[in-house]
Amino acid sequence: MEKFSRNQRISAITKILIDNPNCSINLSTFTELFNAAKSTISEDIVIVRDSLERLNYGKIETISGAAGGVKFICDVSNSKIQAFVTNLCLILREKERIIPGNFLYMTDIMSDPKIIHDAGLILASKFNHKDLDYVVTVETKGIPLAYEVAKLLGVQLVVIRRENKVTEGPTVTINYVSGSGKRIQSMSLSRMCMKKGSKCIFIDDLIKAGGTALGIIDLLKEFDSELLGTGVLVDNTENPEKLVQEYYSIVQFKGISEDGLPIIEPSV
Repeated sequence: MEKFSRNQRISAITKILIDNPNCSINLSTFTELFNAAKSTISEDIVIVRDSLERLNYGKIETISGAAGGVKFICDVSNSKIQAFVTNLCLILREKERIIPGNFLYMTDIMSDPKIIHDAGLILASKFNHKDLDYVVTVETKGIPLAYEVAKLLGVQLVVIRRENKVTEGPTVTINYVSGSGKRIQSMSLSRMCMKKGSKCIFIDDLIKAGGTALGIIDLLKEFDSELLGTGVLVDNTENPEKLVQEYYSIVQFKGISEDGLPIIEPSV
């Protein structure tokens, strides 16, 4: 069987772990793949762990026991967070982003793979210590960000719909009051999407008054499930009294200046 050099093994082990975050991989998987002894693989993993932690790219945890192994946990340094937030604020402060109705245009931001990856990494790192089953979001703009967070946390994404779809099968639908417009709206989730007793986080592009997040808490109760946290890209602080108190945001939209510019400030 083909033999691999240490450099080849380390490169492959790093890719396998990063491609499978929060997934426990038994050492025997690597010994069989590389035709190497467990002691050799253990030494390789120590090198990978040290390199990732020194570069603040993430952590490798060891899981003891017969079914144990190692798993990769995503992380990001404070310096990288600050660099990303500074750049995002500059992008969002462009005057052209204010559209009729004094809304902040963000569609291009939510479709930019690099921005979504970096934002997703920040949010995923905020919740990487929680034992989660799902990342939930509401269609549609928040889906790319929520997907990225789910991928980095190694859990499934669940998309809650605004309306029933026949292709979803039996669904649970609730009515809730939007926090900003005080309008009665609805959200639906297929009964097949989520196991009962699940633990979730909610990820979205924007939080205004928190009505959607509160509605999700109520919807999850119908599945005997729990919301453990909320993370958003932008917090609209023009609505200071939120219906939910605990959430994490990356930047804040504080309205429009006298010059017609968006007022964007870091949240982190």
